[in-house]
Amino acid sequence: MDAFDSLMPYLLHLVLLYVSAGLFYFLYKHKSSGGGGGATPNLPPGKKGLPYIGETLDFVLASRRGTPEKFVTDRTTKYSPDVFRTSLLGEDMAVFCGAAGNKFLFSGQNKYVTSWWPDSIKKALMDPSSVDNSSKEESTKLRAYLPPFLKPESLQHFIPVMDIMAKEHLNQHWSPYNEVQVFPLSKKYTFSLACRLFMSVTDDSEIENFAKPFALATTGLMSVPIDLPGTTFNRAVKAGKLIQQRLLALITKKKNETLEKGKTVASDLVDSMLMDGMTEVEIGNKIVGFFIASHDTTSTAITFIVSYLSDYPEVYNRVLEEQMEVLRCKEAGDPLRWEDIQKMKYTWCVACEVMRLAPPANGSFREAITDFTYAGYTIPKGWKAFWMVHTTHKNQKYFPDPERFDPSRFEGNGPAPYSFVPFGGGPRMCPGKEYARLEILTFIHNLLTTFKWVKLNPNEKISYIPSPIPKEGLPIKIQPLLN
Repeated sequence: MDAFDSLMPYLLHLVLLYVSAGLFYFLYKHKSSGGGGGATPNLPPGKKGLPYIGETLDFVLASRRGTPEKFVTDRTTKYSPDVFRTSLLGEDMAVFCGAAGNKFLFSGQNKYVTSWWPDSIKKALMDPSSVDNSSKEESTKLRAYLPPFLKPESLQHFIPVMDIMAKEHLNQHWSPYNEVQVFPLSKKYTFSLACRLFMSVTDDSEIENFAKPFALATTGLMSVPIDLPGTTFNRAVKAGKLIQQRLLALITKKKNETLEKGKTVASDLVDSMLMDGMTEVEIGNKIVGFFIASHDTTSTAITFIVSYLSDYPEVYNRVLEEQMEVLRCKEAGDPLRWEDIQKMKYTWCVACEVMRLAPPANGSFREAITDFTYAGYTIPKGWKAFWMVHTTHKNQKYFPDPERFDPSRFEGNGPAPYSFVPFGGGPRMCPGKEYARLEILTFIHNLLTTFKWVKLNPNEKISYIPSPIPKEGLPIKIQPLLN
């Protein structure tokens, strides 16, 4: 019996509690509203599922089985290829499908929709005093601040640091062993790099003090937000409070040092925010957001690049040759630089094809700020909207023979606009895309030019919780490349 089976009685008990609570809520709302009245809008086709939990359980189970796209394809086939109605995380939700749906949501920001965060994210990771701030306000502030830090001219200075840290990580955590687990080690690397670049934290024990509660908190991000002892969400809330406490202490310390030394040049992201006049709480919330965006997603991408390279020797050989050519053009001991990254074109095509088949994130939520019509259906104000990579990434319309691994899809002009969306698209393109590209390519360069490897379990199963996770952590056998 696996762990899931042993938890089934507990899960069923929780489901019954949710259903009961949902029925009471439904009856109360129905009574208070007088049973309706007025014209019924032409809502998207679909169903809400069970009271309160809606179709959340269906979505979670499809993800756990490694087929999150099935949740989408079952409904687009039955209801509409453009938009369908569901209920997730206790919210009425319209799932926008296809490249046209992606474009509409990305282009309609602050006109039809605004950013929206599930309660589980706000309560687990944000400072309580800022939970009521609007997602629109926070998103606008965040994007207004990000560009200077994430512009190519700024990111160029991070490449040697990324390169040195990748080498140190491989030497410390890979070289002493014959077998390693890629997923936990890639998370260790990306988290340590974020600590260094965002907060100038380099001490291993201090990094671990942030890493452990962060792992607990992120596990509960997409859980049902019921704060009862023993639940995933309860553990996430406790971990989130600990993260905020430790961040606040670190930010306050850096602020005092800046004032005492009359510091005028920022050494990291926290320094930049302090010099920009942000409060400690604002900085803490934004740092958490940066960690979520830069840590789990890139570590997942790195893990599956390693996996697919192991499965496709001809692709591996071409990527290895590209990386060895970069190495041959450099002096011994010279770190990677911007011009080296620009030569890794095929490697990035491989990374993109990996992210198409194993997207590091499912998608993102929005909230309707006004009634609007899409594809002939009315989306009421207050409804949540959800765009998902799974409506296009494995869709025959955009990617012929979609299950086939083929990096050449991204050569030349690449896929149709708004069909490949691991980083969003258009005006809502993730501002951290270039940071992720540099981090991924730098690590893959060092890994390929140091080791060769084989999978220990070629048939390892994948779950989406919510990102794809190899159930055994992707164990591989490694040996030095030159042996």
